[in-house]
Amino acid sequence: MKLQNKRIAILATDGFDHSELFEPLKALKEEGARVDIVSVKTGEIRSWKGNNWGESIPVSVLVNQVRSSDYHALVLPGGVANPDLMRTHEDALIFIRSFFDDHKPVAAICHAPWLLISAGVIENRTVTSYYSIKDDVINAGAKWVDRPVVVDNGLVTSRKPDDLPAFIDKIIEEVREGKHKEQVVDA
Repeated sequence: MKLQNKRIAILATDGFDHSELFEPLKALKEEGARVDIVSVKTGEIRSWKGNNWGESIPVSVLVNQVRSSDYHALVLPGGVANPDLMRTHEDALIFIRSFFDDHKPVAAICHAPWLLISAGVIENRTVTSYYSIKDDVINAGAKWVDRPVVVDNGLVTSRKPDDLPAFIDKIIEEVREGKHKEQVVDA
């Protein structure tokens, strides 16, 4: 298994996009990684699927109870509500920043770059995101490109659920091989 002995955090709260959490979770576990669902609340968090609430998932641990040193990488699923709610929690922003301080891979899809903006870690990076937050990304000092996956020094970003296969492949590659300088991937 490619990611055996690797521990990965998925940071999310209510309103995460169903596929953007469950698909990476499944793939990472299949690769042998231990994956924790980290949140700002205990119990379960609910996904958003289509036009309604979807499946819930149990929270493994609260964000204020873990450190980046506990993990090899961080995954940030999108959805609109999830990152918008999460970015109001200073503990979540500190947790995200610590992965950058420790030079560990971080993967963000869809609206999750809002968290990178609020954490102050997106400036001078090349990224992608859901098209509706392009201006937010640019105004935060990043270079935005319209590609399925972009890698910039261990930061993996993707636009939307359609890009999940390429996004997941890059997460696995970054955790397995280490951070790559810059890559733009066309799926």
